[in-house]
Amino acid sequence: MTMKVDDPRTYQPPRDLLQDRVILVTGAGAGIGRAAAKSFAEHGATVILLGRTVRKLESIYDEILEAGGPQPGIVPMDLAKALAPEYLELKDSLDKEYGRLDGLLHNASILGERSPIEQQDIAVWHDVLHVNLTAPFVLTQVLFPLLRDSGDASIVFTSSGVGRRGRAFWGAYAVSKFGTEGLSQVIADETSEAGIIRSNCINPGKTRTGMRRAAYPAEDPGTLLTPEEIMGPYLYLMGADSRGVTGQSLDCQ
Repeated sequence: MTMKVDDPRTYQPPRDLLQDRVILVTGAGAGIGRAAAKSFAEHGATVILLGRTVRKLESIYDEILEAGGPQPGIVPMDLAKALAPEYLELKDSLDKEYGRLDGLLHNASILGERSPIEQQDIAVWHDVLHVNLTAPFVLTQVLFPLLRDSGDASIVFTSSGVGRRGRAFWGAYAVSKFGTEGLSQVIADETSEAGIIRSNCINPGKTRTGMRRAAYPAEDPGTLLTPEEIMGPYLYLMGADSRGVTGQSLDCQ
């Protein structure tokens, strides 16, 4: 049974919302990804932690176990450098271990540099588009069979306000998030008829993260919400209450 939700920002999930669900989180080592992984586990999910730094993944792994959550999985993977064999190995490993994938949170992103388009470094442009857009496309494509095997899978992409309206000096990052919105909509349209996979975007808004600090070094972080305070929409989209919701872009603030 699903519950009608008027505003995902104030969503109050049941404790067992994600019981027995298997969810992969990219960029799980810090910031929003870390908070999402812990929150998903607190609500019953078996979380696969994907990130670059093993030490950070092991730290969140330990925290989840100490809190009584299901045993997570750890996937050290650098999306800036990963090639086809690594993606395929990940798919095969998840298939063997879990047999399906119920949720996929694309959280990993890089900021690049804020500069005018006229002065945008081409290598940085390429890196930002690759990590923020191409890697999520490849990962989703490779994992489609496991998502279908769920019968009720949710793909969530991390977007941004600058992915809806372009803003000066946000260059590659803004363009990558416009692409993210488009990719999510295309997937939603392609899967809506079958109704077993839904695809949506989330715009976290002004949140106390390392990326936000790098973009706005003079900003007082104390004026920002923490990642833990914006988890409502993430939980909503990963759980059963969002069945039938696809092709949307939700705000956390």
